[in-house]
Amino acid sequence: MSEADEASNYSYPVTPRLASTPATPPISAPPSQIHSPSLSRSPLLAVGDQIEPAGKTPRTSTPKNATPRNLTPRIRTPRFITPLGSPIRKALKLTRLDPQDAWLPITESRNGNAYYAAFHTLCAGIGIQALVLPVAFPILGWAWGIIFLTLTFIWQLYTLYILVQLHENVETGMRYSRYLQLCGVTFGEKLAKWLAFLPLLQLSAGTCVALIIVGGTSMKTFYQITCGATCTSQPLTTVEWYLVFTCAAVVLSQLPNLNSIAGVSLVGAITAVGYCTIIWVVSVAKGRLPGVSYNPVQTDKEGIVRAVDVLNALGIVAFAFRGHNLSLEIQRYFIGKTCGATVVPCHSCIQPLDVNRPHPFKCIQRLDATVATMPSSEKHPSTVPMWKGVKFAYLIIATCLFPIAIGGYWAYGQLIPSGGMLVALIAFHATDTSRFILGLTSLFVIISAVSSFQIYGMPMFDDLESLYVRRKKKPCPWWLRPLIRAIYGFFMFFIAVAIPFLGSLAGLIGGIALPVTLAYPCFMWLKVKKPKAYGPIWWLNWVLGVLGIILSVLVTASGIYVIADTGIKVSFFDPQ
Repeated sequence: MSEADEASNYSYPVTPRLASTPATPPISAPPSQIHSPSLSRSPLLAVGDQIEPAGKTPRTSTPKNATPRNLTPRIRTPRFITPLGSPIRKALKLTRLDPQDAWLPITESRNGNAYYAAFHTLCAGIGIQALVLPVAFPILGWAWGIIFLTLTFIWQLYTLYILVQLHENVETGMRYSRYLQLCGVTFGEKLAKWLAFLPLLQLSAGTCVALIIVGGTSMKTFYQITCGATCTSQPLTTVEWYLVFTCAAVVLSQLPNLNSIAGVSLVGAITAVGYCTIIWVVSVAKGRLPGVSYNPVQTDKEGIVRAVDVLNALGIVAFAFRGHNLSLEIQRYFIGKTCGATVVPCHSCIQPLDVNRPHPFKCIQRLDATVATMPSSEKHPSTVPMWKGVKFAYLIIATCLFPIAIGGYWAYGQLIPSGGMLVALIAFHATDTSRFILGLTSLFVIISAVSSFQIYGMPMFDDLESLYVRRKKKPCPWWLRPLIRAIYGFFMFFIAVAIPFLGSLAGLIGGIALPVTLAYPCFMWLKVKKPKAYGPIWWLNWVLGVLGIILSVLVTASGIYVIADTGIKVSFFDPQ
């Protein structure tokens, strides 16, 4: 008898069946959160789990056959996360997301596009600081003023390109949605707080305080222009105008996230371009003032005084370009439609799904929930639409800043007041310019300031809400977000009233914030991208980074010297 026949005569015991395990109850969620991005931040869903709206009794059914369908225990790790799935992960270039990002205002919406990027960048890039550019030209002169303005524009555009490229780390798959986060990864958490926290705080909170001062003052000017000399009504005080502006900004700040303020940024950008254009066109059309001179200012004291004046002028030009602290936040909400990742694999059935349309619960499980990732296509990364928006925005910014600087200096020369072009327009052309033009200019400044308050306040809203989210591990309640933003807005109003001479510290503050725009991105590129040592890119970033740090130190020192030498008019709680 053969060995096969002998084996067939043996009787083997039947493998016992596993005891049936109780079915996992369905997960309850409000109907408004079924398709919310925050749903993917819940604990890992099993392959067979389903999500049902809250308030509905989950359907339970007792199978007729007591024998379970699955004879093996349920595996809660998606089949996509296996050694076999690693080539697929590399092909899709998965991007890691912070699990709490779906609850914060900067990152909860991810359906931006190049137009939104242009709106936000334009609104953040053009501000009242652009009107002060002609003040630097009496010190620098025609040639050096234009040369330094051009070089600074190219320099900051290059550093902005670096930030756009560093938003996503190809090696680790991480997206850095905040400037401080990227600094922490590059320089270390402790060093990043020392280097970047204070400048970023000044660029966000300090700008909001300046916008309250400028917006409130413009409201007062607009009232005086429209009311006229024959107005008999009692005007509001400066503090009351600050309060009116703050109330308008707080009401508008209740819009939840970056995506929702895209229209606000568009209006702010249009009005900013409008008042810049009106001011330089009217100034040039009226012609040069009598006695205008273009010779650089000569002082009786030479040496250190002349050097301090030059450094202050360089600081004015450099500080005119801002908004780099917001570029990563703006680019963050491109994850989704515009990054090209429109088709992703489903973990339960390994079938392609279109993420831009709703799906049945059995199929739309957490996308790689164990690592909280989302795919990003190498062919269409998020840097493409962001850079398109940036190029369009800075083309318009250039058409505003260069005419303001050159036209303003041509029209006013050495007579340009320290307050800039807006003060010069009202001081020299209040009588020979129609009230409609003057009132429209002031109105545009007000609207632009209210709109800019939202984009510069959003990082602070995000930081304040993150304190609650990290502690409680859940999103802010519906009443807490408006309360946080109202408290922040009125605290900025308190600072604007308490320290109205903050504008006198602009040189000092601008020098402290200068590395965020001109220096830190170059060092980030060297640390993250690691270009070839002693190559052209390596030398370029080292030279620009070191020059940015040196310029920051010199401008800060000159600001301190001016304050110590000439002093400032300190008037607490007495805005003029």
